[in-house]
Amino acid sequence: MLFDTHTHMDAPEFEEDRDEAIARAVEAGVSRMVNIGFNRETIPTTLALAEKYPFVYAAIGWHPVDAIDMQEGDLEWIESLCSHEKVVAIGEIGLDYHWDKSPKEIQHRVLREQIALAKRVKLPIVIHNREAHEDTIRILKEENASEVGGIMHAFSGSWETAKICLDMGFHLSFGGPVTFKNAKQPKEVLEKTPMDRLLIETDSPYLTPHPYRGKRNETAYVRLVAEAAALLKGVSLEEIAEQTTKNANNLFGIV
Repeated sequence: MLFDTHTHMDAPEFEEDRDEAIARAVEAGVSRMVNIGFNRETIPTTLALAEKYPFVYAAIGWHPVDAIDMQEGDLEWIESLCSHEKVVAIGEIGLDYHWDKSPKEIQHRVLREQIALAKRVKLPIVIHNREAHEDTIRILKEENASEVGGIMHAFSGSWETAKICLDMGFHLSFGGPVTFKNAKQPKEVLEKTPMDRLLIETDSPYLTPHPYRGKRNETAYVRLVAEAAALLKGVSLEEIAEQTTKNANNLFGIV
């Protein structure tokens, strides 16, 4: 009973074998997954996937890298889709200072607008934060994002940053990097994260866990993340699976 809280199974990388990859996930013990629609192209494909498979849910939002492409009407379009029965979160949204495509001030505005949207529709948010810890935390605080809570996706920050996020009511989600031999920080943070705030994910087709690192990731590999988490926590795989699934169901309001 594993729950992959962040995947992109609608990505072009799965064009040849999407149905088979989803079947492999079910075989590996995945009972639910949230697919992420993050721009004009992937929101419709995410919803189509969620409509096709009863165990696939959707998060919809506007990715910070694409913030500059957001046009008038896009926010209203996202808001209009939030009543879809399979939409469980707004995301992935946030800040990305690794890529140069979207200026910081535009990313900040788009993030603030989407936090306000999440409050209006009463949905949790999925935060993408790449090399922007300080500004991400500041904006979440200024916009009172704790009102809706959500997920710090693929968490890569320090324990100090993690504590601030936990204090704001957020969950921390971990993926492939916790299986990497030299990824000291995410392992230490996962170890300290309270069990009731812990989530697992793949971010497939990216961030592939060991031993498949360098190859395409897929949701079936969330089991490898769960196994690594169990080892770090000193509990059984079953306990990690049960607790992280319970956490995800509670957060997303899935019965």
